[in-house]
Amino acid sequence: MNAVLVESLLGGDREWSGPCVVVLDAEASVKTPGPDSVVTGGQKSYAPRFSSGRIEADACYLLKDLSALVLVSQQTFKDSTGASHVRQTMVVADLAHVVALEFTKLTPLKRLGVEAPVISEAEYRPGMLVG
Repeated sequence: MNAVLVESLLGGDREWSGPCVVVLDAEASVKTPGPDSVVTGGQKSYAPRFSSGRIEADACYLLKDLSALVLVSQQTFKDSTGASHVRQTMVVADLAHVVALEFTKLTPLKRLGVEAPVISEAEYRPGMLVG
């Protein structure tokens, strides 16, 4: 992905930017569709795992030399005793392998000079069920 475009999307001010999903051209993360569980007799049942190129980040930072994107995520979980723990993960992704950035809000459009689209809820689109 073009470094100038990534810099524009992240604000261009060399500060940590908000949450986004970074799509890489590699199988960079392992996901589970559900939790592991303990079944009868204390036997563990593991949820299936699948690899993905999507990395969810709570914050990201473009390095000054435009070579890599630093991604940080934080998960809170409880152990078997019920105590809460925080796990922070940092990934450094080569910018040459970043395929896309996905945002949950449309605010990066303004940084690109593009107006946010107006999407009407009353329109019928292909595949919609009409009751």
